[in-house]
Amino acid sequence: MKLNKLFKSAGLVGSLALGSALSAVAPTAMADQEYLLTVTRPNQLHVIDMSTNKIARTCDIPGPFGSGAMAVSKDGTHAYVLGNNWEDIYGFDIRNCEMTFSAVQSTPTIQVKSFQSVAVSADGKELYTVQNPIKKHRDRFEVMEPRLAVFNIEDGLNAKPVRTFPVDRRITKIAATEKGEVILGGADVKAINPQNGETRVVTKLANWEKGPLWLPPDAFAMHSQGEQANEYIMPYITAKFDSEEWNFETAEWWWGMSRVDLATGEAERMETIPFEFIIFNFITDPRDSNILYGSFNTLSKHDISENKTLAVYEMPHTYYNLNISGDGKTIYVGGTSSDISIHDSDTLEKIGSIQLTGDMTTSDLRVATIRD
Repeated sequence: MKLNKLFKSAGLVGSLALGSALSAVAPTAMADQEYLLTVTRPNQLHVIDMSTNKIARTCDIPGPFGSGAMAVSKDGTHAYVLGNNWEDIYGFDIRNCEMTFSAVQSTPTIQVKSFQSVAVSADGKELYTVQNPIKKHRDRFEVMEPRLAVFNIEDGLNAKPVRTFPVDRRITKIAATEKGEVILGGADVKAINPQNGETRVVTKLANWEKGPLWLPPDAFAMHSQGEQANEYIMPYITAKFDSEEWNFETAEWWWGMSRVDLATGEAERMETIPFEFIIFNFITDPRDSNILYGSFNTLSKHDISENKTLAVYEMPHTYYNLNISGDGKTIYVGGTSSDISIHDSDTLEKIGSIQLTGDMTTSDLRVATIRD
């Protein structure tokens, strides 16, 4: 009897000691997982593990290729892709390729196109797109007023808009702010409240007031890969003339941008660097807001605090867009063809590549971060 009590007591003490020892070991912290997302023809969403630069999975998108524009939920788990010739939107859980959302926007009598515009609210509950509808008559097409359409993501498959509001024409890429507005990239950069349709001007572009010596800017509203810096960039080209005669040969040509902080909805507009070569898209280094990278026929690095280009790397072919890792060390350059070129952000030297199954053409290159 005493022996039994002794053994039980010893076992209890041993268990307590073991438990104390285990509890003293700090749990291993899991790193955030980053995935690079893009779409290729004929119509696949690729989920690329950025820790290995390997394709983790490929999701089939219904219907024909759209534009490849997409938005990623704030928690990084879902991507919403514009497909079917710019008409439909499909949402996928990137962890398993389950399709969790769809919105077929056209009807037999109304055809709807969404040009690059797709965004998800900061809380992940709503999806936004700008619809450009036309009405089909027997003998003609009737161009209708464009509108911001708001969908409840929890409505799942075959979702319908729960609210619509009239917006300007020429709106392409959009983004949602943490304050609840939607940034609209058009002739000017505006913001709309998706609850009541109220709008405000964020940055004047086509209607700016820089005086008679400045050329109204030509903005490029195709891609916006600003998730690593939580921003929206609208790049533009302008010129400063030496007289009101507007001599284009002697003008100073500049790249500029409207950059919107998606945390606050506030923006800055500035001329950044001299216009020396074509750049389709800019991204900001998440470690330094003065450092920008651009892509097209070259990969370039710029310091906008000094208005100068720091480095240029000649690319083997055209790449429409680019993105960057969360630590700012690695740049991914894609779009156009079937390869993603990987570069060191300090030197711009190529350090790898990812071969895909088809051309990306106009597809976005987005980063989804799933936090532990």
